[in-house]
Amino acid sequence: MRRPVTAPGPTRRELLAAATVALLGTGACADEKPEPGKREDPDPELLIAGLTAGLSRENPYRDPDSTERATARQAVRALLDDWSTTADTDPLFAELGLDAHHGADPATGRPFSLYLASGSDDRTWGAVLVDRSATPRTVIEVPHPGFDINTEKLGLSLHRQVPASVLLVAGAHREAGNGDADVAHNKRSLFHVLAIEFAENGLDQVQLHGFADRNLPSSDAVVSTGSAPVRPVARRIADGLSDAGLKVCRAWVNRCGQLEGKRNEQGRAAAEAKSVFVHLELSWSFRRDAEARDRVVAALAGQLTPA
Repeated sequence: MRRPVTAPGPTRRELLAAATVALLGTGACADEKPEPGKREDPDPELLIAGLTAGLSRENPYRDPDSTERATARQAVRALLDDWSTTADTDPLFAELGLDAHHGADPATGRPFSLYLASGSDDRTWGAVLVDRSATPRTVIEVPHPGFDINTEKLGLSLHRQVPASVLLVAGAHREAGNGDADVAHNKRSLFHVLAIEFAENGLDQVQLHGFADRNLPSSDAVVSTGSAPVRPVARRIADGLSDAGLKVCRAWVNRCGQLEGKRNEQGRAAAEAKSVFVHLELSWSFRRDAEARDRVVAALAGQLTPA
């Protein structure tokens, strides 16, 4: 049943500002004064939480036009051509309505760039978080933040555990824009354009989803490659999750309750490009518990981090 439309709530910018105040208030001692002239680096966790806090099916969303899609592809190529500088990437992402935030990640100490939708118009296109300590190798994708609850937290934790990774997070509720915001099934979306441009330039894709326990009670996780070929990394991820104590359904061995991602557009494009695509579905029991999520992240990172 469709929920009734309620009075407008706080904007995304207001939610982000409130979260900032709350975090600073709880993280500092009452008598602690900021060091004169010192500017705190932005925290990706806080900024991504602000992005996802106000997601609703009532939010605006539109697909990019052809010019914007071309700009997105150019931004990815500029990033990969020289990942150590922001001179070219910042203005390109700005053309797409994504604000640039740079600093050192407080959790890892590694330099990062976060390109984040401002939420000021219908270009609700999410976030691109880049580890600038090394040449990018892996794209970690969160197509349904807020809807597949805690997948954005899982994605950020995994990004922090996997150096040389890019985190790609959608920016709208999957039911917004009459369903066009379901970026995993919309090849016109900016998410898709960015994901495939990364893939065609040699980066592996790992995409995170969630399912209700009742939909596949025999499993804690489903590992598949969508329409793409089964690659060794998918088998290693499945084995790593099993070693961590999860009951894993391997889509290349068994049917997994229609959670195999066969209609996933990024998987279909990966099959055409002959690139690596891993589709991971995680049960609610494991997504809702922080310790369980940590186990999943450790298992995944162990298979994605270069030896």
